Amino acid sequence: MTVLYFAWVRERTGVATEQVDTAAPTVAALVDELIAREPRYAAAFADLSAVRVAVDQVLADFDAPLAGVREVAFFPPMTGG
Repeated sequence: MTVLYFAWVRERTGVATEQVDTAAPTVAALVDELIAREPRYAAAFADLSAVRVAVDQVLADFDAPLAGVREVAFFPPMTGG
């Protein structure tokens, strides 16, 4: 699947996009896999309350299932204006 990172999440991971092979059943499990890879992911996901996620371009929760998903995006909270 394609994993996208935006704003400071991208800055901490050091990549804007990557292809990830995963058997993770949920977004939370994917995050755990990423954190186990390298410290830069642990820095990006240190405070999940400050990270939002979209699954196939739809806002989702970290317990969202990943079966059949093609894209997951991580980004900071959005503000209006």
